[in-house]
Amino acid sequence: MFDFYSVILYPLIFILPAYVSNGAPVLFGGGRPIDDGRKLFGKRIFGDNKTIRGLIAGLLVGALIGFGESTVLPYMLVIGVAESFGAHFGDLLGSFIKRRLGMSSGHNMGIMDQYFFVIFALVFAIPFGNLPNIYGIIFILIITGALHLFTNSVAHRWKLKAVPW
Repeated sequence: MFDFYSVILYPLIFILPAYVSNGAPVLFGGGRPIDDGRKLFGKRIFGDNKTIRGLIAGLLVGALIGFGESTVLPYMLVIGVAESFGAHFGDLLGSFIKRRLGMSSGHNMGIMDQYFFVIFALVFAIPFGNLPNIYGIIFILIITGALHLFTNSVAHRWKLKAVPW
């Protein structure tokens, strides 16, 4: 029997802090880059699009979502914070790898761009338990690809992002 709550609803509630945290820099970012223009072996560490303001905004917004969810699911505060850190770790790791490969900011790396943030959000949440079941995690991975393409396309259309991916 299909269990809507454990396969769809709970996974969406669970991963929401990571989703919002990952998207917040598009709205609230800008300013000084995290790497401050520094290079490692002649290549930028992260690039101009990874900013201090975007990182802080993402972490705060993700934590706020976790706080809001914790009024119903008390464990979600710490999970929301962990997911926010994980999402940004994954995003920064992706940018770091792209810079090492000589790719510019905004270069589309498909799976890495779409999934690093959510995979690391889930990994960072593991120590705190309450993860969705395997079907819920599969649902998160499936919906993440579709949502990532949709939200980035909208952000590009609204001129919040330079590229639609």
